Amino acid sequence: MIRPLLAAFAISTLLAAPAAADGKAAKVSLVYEHELPNVPGKSMRGVLVEYGPGGFSEGHTHPSSAFIYATVLEGAIKSQVNDGPVKVYRAGQNFSEMPGDRHGVSANASKTRPAKLLAVFVVDTAQKELTFPLQK
Repeated sequence: MIRPLLAAFAISTLLAAPAAADGKAAKVSLVYEHELPNVPGKSMRGVLVEYGPGGFSEGHTHPSSAFIYATVLEGAIKSQVNDGPVKVYRAGQNFSEMPGDRHGVSANASKTRPAKLLAVFVVDTAQKELTFPLQK
Protein backbone atom coordinates (compact mmCIF):
# COMPACT_ATOMS: atom_id res chain seq x y z
CA MET A 1 0.00 0.00 0.00
CA ILE A 2 2.80 2.43 0.85
CA ARG A 3 4.69 1.78 -2.40
CA PRO A 4 1.84 2.99 -4.71
CA LEU A 5 1.34 6.04 -2.49
CA LEU A 6 5.04 6.89 -2.63
CA ALA A 7 5.05 6.44 -6.40
CA ALA A 8 2.03 8.73 -6.76
CA PHE A 9 3.68 11.33 -4.51
CA ALA A 10 6.94 11.13 -6.46
CA ILE A 11 5.15 11.52 -9.78
CA SER A 12 3.01 14.41 -8.55
CA THR A 13 6.19 16.11 -7.30
CA LEU A 14 7.82 15.64 -10.69
CA LEU A 15 4.73 17.02 -12.42
CA ALA A 16 4.69 20.21 -10.41
CA ALA A 17 4.79 23.15 -12.79
CA PRO A 18 7.64 25.59 -12.23
CA ALA A 19 6.50 28.50 -10.07
CA ALA A 20 5.93 31.61 -12.12
CA ALA A 21 7.25 34.88 -10.77
CA ASP A 22 3.74 36.33 -10.74
CA GLY A 23 2.06 33.29 -9.12
CA LYS A 24 0.12 32.32 -12.25
CA ALA A 25 1.61 28.84 -12.74
CA ALA A 26 -0.85 25.99 -13.23
CA LYS A 27 -1.47 23.46 -10.47
CA VAL A 28 -0.73 19.95 -11.77
CA SER A 29 -1.90 16.80 -9.94
CA LEU A 30 -1.66 13.10 -10.75
CA VAL A 31 -5.20 11.75 -10.32
CA TYR A 32 -4.72 8.15 -11.45
CA GLU A 33 -2.17 5.67 -12.70
CA HIS A 34 -2.83 2.21 -14.12
CA GLU A 35 -0.66 -0.29 -15.98
CA LEU A 36 -2.28 -1.51 -19.20
CA PRO A 37 -2.76 -5.27 -18.87
CA ASN A 38 -2.99 -5.82 -22.63
CA VAL A 39 0.00 -3.59 -23.53
CA PRO A 40 3.00 -4.76 -21.49
CA GLY A 41 5.32 -1.93 -20.43
CA LYS A 42 2.70 0.81 -20.92
CA SER A 43 0.61 2.70 -18.39
CA MET A 44 -2.14 5.30 -18.40
CA ARG A 45 -1.77 8.32 -16.16
CA GLY A 46 -4.41 10.95 -15.64
CA VAL A 47 -3.16 14.43 -14.84
CA LEU A 48 -5.45 17.26 -13.72
CA VAL A 49 -4.19 20.71 -14.74
CA GLU A 50 -5.87 23.62 -12.97
CA TYR A 51 -5.38 27.19 -14.17
CA GLY A 52 -6.38 30.22 -12.13
CA PRO A 53 -7.51 33.33 -13.99
CA GLY A 54 -4.66 34.25 -16.35
CA GLY A 55 -2.78 31.08 -15.36
CA PHE A 56 -0.43 29.16 -17.62
CA SER A 57 2.12 26.38 -17.94
CA GLU A 58 5.60 27.12 -19.27
CA GLY A 59 6.39 25.70 -22.72
CA HIS A 60 7.24 22.02 -22.44
CA THR A 61 7.58 18.61 -24.03
CA HIS A 62 6.69 15.15 -22.76
CA PRO A 63 8.54 11.82 -22.90
CA SER A 64 9.13 10.47 -26.40
CA SER A 65 6.97 7.45 -25.46
CA ALA A 66 3.97 9.57 -24.44
CA PHE A 67 0.70 9.99 -26.33
CA ILE A 68 -1.53 12.56 -24.58
CA TYR A 69 -5.27 13.08 -24.96
CA ALA A 70 -6.53 16.20 -23.16
CA THR A 71 -10.12 17.18 -22.40
CA VAL A 72 -11.11 20.62 -21.12
CA LEU A 73 -13.30 20.17 -18.05
CA GLU A 74 -13.99 23.80 -17.17
CA GLY A 75 -13.45 27.18 -18.81
CA ALA A 76 -11.32 27.61 -21.92
CA ILE A 77 -7.70 26.68 -22.62
CA LYS A 78 -5.31 28.24 -25.17
CA SER A 79 -3.00 25.65 -26.68
CA GLN A 80 -0.31 25.53 -29.33
CA VAL A 81 1.34 22.28 -30.33
CA ASN A 82 4.54 22.46 -32.41
CA ASP A 83 4.33 25.31 -34.92
CA GLY A 84 0.56 25.02 -35.36
CA PRO A 85 -1.82 27.87 -34.66
CA VAL A 86 -2.79 28.87 -31.12
CA LYS A 87 -6.27 27.38 -30.60
CA VAL A 88 -8.84 27.86 -27.85
CA TYR A 89 -10.60 24.74 -26.54
CA ARG A 90 -13.71 25.10 -24.39
CA ALA A 91 -15.24 22.77 -21.79
CA GLY A 92 -16.04 19.42 -23.44
CA GLN A 93 -13.55 19.86 -26.29
CA ASN A 94 -10.29 17.97 -26.56
CA PHE A 95 -6.95 17.78 -28.33
CA SER A 96 -4.06 15.34 -28.52
CA GLU A 97 -0.28 15.48 -28.48
CA MET A 98 1.83 12.93 -30.32
CA PRO A 99 5.14 11.56 -29.05
CA GLY A 100 7.82 14.23 -29.46
CA ASP A 101 5.42 17.20 -29.82
CA ARG A 102 6.32 20.57 -28.31
CA HIS A 103 3.59 22.29 -26.29
CA GLY A 104 4.58 25.95 -26.63
CA VAL A 105 1.37 27.52 -25.31
CA SER A 106 -0.82 26.08 -22.56
CA ALA A 107 -2.83 28.72 -20.74
CA ASN A 108 -6.18 29.78 -19.38
CA ALA A 109 -7.94 31.79 -22.09
CA SER A 110 -9.68 33.90 -19.40
CA LYS A 111 -8.22 36.54 -17.10
CA THR A 112 -11.26 36.32 -14.78
CA ARG A 113 -12.39 32.66 -14.58
CA PRO A 114 -10.57 29.41 -13.72
CA ALA A 115 -10.02 26.59 -16.22
CA LYS A 116 -9.25 22.86 -15.86
CA LEU A 117 -8.19 20.07 -18.16
CA LEU A 118 -7.61 16.36 -17.76
CA ALA A 119 -4.58 15.06 -19.68
CA VAL A 120 -4.49 11.28 -20.14
CA PHE A 121 -1.02 9.95 -20.89
CA VAL A 122 -0.26 6.58 -22.45
CA VAL A 123 3.41 6.25 -21.59
CA ASP A 124 6.13 3.74 -20.81
CA THR A 125 5.50 2.42 -17.30
CA ALA A 126 9.12 3.01 -16.29
CA GLN A 127 8.88 6.68 -17.27
CA LYS A 128 8.32 8.73 -14.12
CA GLU A 129 8.92 12.31 -15.25
CA LEU A 130 6.12 13.50 -17.54
CA THR A 131 7.05 17.10 -18.34
CA PHE A 132 10.31 18.69 -19.50
CA PRO A 133 10.81 22.46 -20.01
CA LEU A 134 11.47 23.63 -23.57
CA GLN A 135 15.12 24.44 -24.24
CA LYS A 136 15.56 28.17 -24.77
